[in-house]
Amino acid sequence: MPTITFIDAAGTARSVEADNGSTVMEAAIRSSIPGIEAECGGACACATCHVYVAEEWTAKVGKPQPMEDDMLDFAFDVRPVSRLSCQIKVKPELDGLIVTTPAKQG
Repeated sequence: MPTITFIDAAGTARSVEADNGSTVMEAAIRSSIPGIEAECGGACACATCHVYVAEEWTAKVGKPQPMEDDMLDFAFDVRPVSRLSCQIKVKPELDGLIVTTPAKQG
């Protein structure tokens, strides 16, 4: 199982195990990670699971697809490394992934 580390806006890190094939958002919800609201349940219909992907992981995670990119317009403090965690599929290559949650969700 890949491990994902979530760092909140205050700098507190929490590492969780994620099932391959699930999403980063699902791992966060199952582990009660603060800062991931996921109001739409992972349908890419809101921006409440917004995260910042650590620079060293951006190539492996990839860029947002057009629908996700459109939803990021509703997120708070969007950056070049912003992604919706519901759109990041967990796979073995993402073991060790580090994401940071914004100070607030959109």
